[in-house]
Amino acid sequence: MKIDKLSQKQKLTLKWWTKPEYSRYDAIICDGAVRSGKTLSMSLGFVSWAMTSFNGGYFAICGKTVTSLKRNVVNPLIDMLWSLGFVCTEKVSKNYFEISLGNRVNRFYLFGGKDESSASLIQGITLSGVFLDEVALMPRSFVEQAIARCSVSGSKMWFNCNPENPYHWFYCEWIKKADEKKALYIHFTMDDNPALSTEVKARYSRLYSGAFFERFVLGKWTAASGAVYTMFDKDRHIFDKDIKCTRFVISCDYGTVNPSSFGLWGQCGDKWYRLKEYYYSSKKEGIARTDEEHYAELEKLAGNLNIEKVIVDPSAASFIACIHRHAKFRTVKADNDVITGIRRVCDALKQDKILFHKNCTDILREFSLYCWNEKAGGDVPVKENDHAMDDLRYFVSEMLTEKDNDDFFVGSVLR
Repeated sequence: MKIDKLSQKQKLTLKWWTKPEYSRYDAIICDGAVRSGKTLSMSLGFVSWAMTSFNGGYFAICGKTVTSLKRNVVNPLIDMLWSLGFVCTEKVSKNYFEISLGNRVNRFYLFGGKDESSASLIQGITLSGVFLDEVALMPRSFVEQAIARCSVSGSKMWFNCNPENPYHWFYCEWIKKADEKKALYIHFTMDDNPALSTEVKARYSRLYSGAFFERFVLGKWTAASGAVYTMFDKDRHIFDKDIKCTRFVISCDYGTVNPSSFGLWGQCGDKWYRLKEYYYSSKKEGIARTDEEHYAELEKLAGNLNIEKVIVDPSAASFIACIHRHAKFRTVKADNDVITGIRRVCDALKQDKILFHKNCTDILREFSLYCWNEKAGGDVPVKENDHAMDDLRYFVSEMLTEKDNDDFFVGSVLR
């Protein structure tokens, strides 16, 4: 990979540690828009600093998962290092690689900070430095454990992220307190990436709306407010004709006290159509249904179609067991990351990848009612009128998302 031109902020990210005026800083924080050029320039700067400052040191490069970290950060970084004369030796089974240049050799461990249990993975190691990519997506316990590992004299911390909500702990504790933490703070926009064309910038502007546009395109730490799916358009996203589909799946949000919502989806070309739905509220009807009664409705929804899989609310253990007992459908536990799921649905709506039959009245009703809880102090939708919205999230996260690749690396365009 070749970088033909760097912006001033990218150059600063690469070389800040060489400049006397920044010698007092223990850390660097880069945040801002997607595709703004911060990630590769920061990762290359991290390795350049490590190889200049240490020999025989241990370092950590952290992402939300090791798989996404390798794809989005490590593989492009290694390609760049080879072209610059570094020698990189990867130990895949042990999740580390060694970099050498002349007589200097340092080891870089890879860690995933996916959830609270991840903190134990990095505990105990002594580090000369750490680079946390997408730090705002990691739990605070993992980040603080990684920071605590940097006990070697001269060690530094490197943080990179896209904005979240302004109540996020990293924004409050690090970005707003950058001077107090002795951290150099650099904010990136898409204009700070010379490799990004005007056409690509326009494409990203079209992909997002609302709070996600403010964050990922404008690079602002913005609170979500109002309707969640402002891009939903009845004229664009509702259909009323017969569609000849080649694949079929069902998504399920299961409730006993709360409503249950099942959606039958069919694929035609590159689009998915919500063909039918089942929605049952025990509160509204005045009587609860059993697992077997809900299962009977699942079979009725499927009809004679060849259902590829049933994507089920992961907390619905008894209903999943019921489906397994009948041995007719293959089940998949849904990804229940709410905010990531909402962003994926936003993408699918903006790209017209999902459409809804006019008779799917319950999901259409919920689109108009589903909104952000502005009193919650973070990204939290109101927990009402959200059951068809949940089964929609489950479907999109399973069928329209390449796993661990929500923020992929494209060609020579730097993130």
